[in-house]
Amino acid sequence: MGSMLERKNHDSLDQARERMLRHDLRGRDITDPEVLRVMAEVPREEFVPSEERWRAYGNGPLPIGEGQTISQPYIVALMTQVLRVNRDCEVLEVGTGSGYQTAVLARLAKRVFTIERSLDLSAAAQAVLKKLGIDNVEFRVGDGSCGWPEERTFDRIILTAAVPEFPQPLVAQLAEAGVIVAPVGQTSVQELVVAEKHHGKLIENHVCGCRFVRLIGQHGFFD
Repeated sequence: MGSMLERKNHDSLDQARERMLRHDLRGRDITDPEVLRVMAEVPREEFVPSEERWRAYGNGPLPIGEGQTISQPYIVALMTQVLRVNRDCEVLEVGTGSGYQTAVLARLAKRVFTIERSLDLSAAAQAVLKKLGIDNVEFRVGDGSCGWPEERTFDRIILTAAVPEFPQPLVAQLAEAGVIVAPVGQTSVQELVVAEKHHGKLIENHVCGCRFVRLIGQHGFFD
């Protein structure tokens, strides 16, 4: 009886994932075949609380504890698409959260470096990625608005929480011709902004409106 129920639950999640891909991603403006491939591969249900698994592929954010959320699948796919990640990229992610975006990036990039201010969330994300066999990720706990603790640069930087503006330590760690994406704004509704660095300056492009929790930190928002 138990195995039949597990099979039914597994089938319903597979159907929900396919519906997400068809309706929420391909049905909108997610066209990058590699992004679509990875979104089909990464099991979002592993990154949400057990009582929320049945809602894992609905196109909405879900609570993951400590006042944080896992972003809706469309936003994860969109941010990944505009970041233009490839196998040569080293990516810095600010805000590990559940680890879902981390896993998506890790399937596309050479290596992912991710910072989370919550020790418990970071530990939970590490456990899920280990379970999934993803081993090209380096984790840190700390203030992500201050950048990676060691002095270095990254080809791509993604912020998964809202900032009033691109934090200067992160701009400094973005390589020349690198790309950074973040929800930017002072209010509860922000603008998703993607920027390329040329001659030390950011050239910004506004993608769409969005709503994220705030990034708490020295170069983000105060708690």
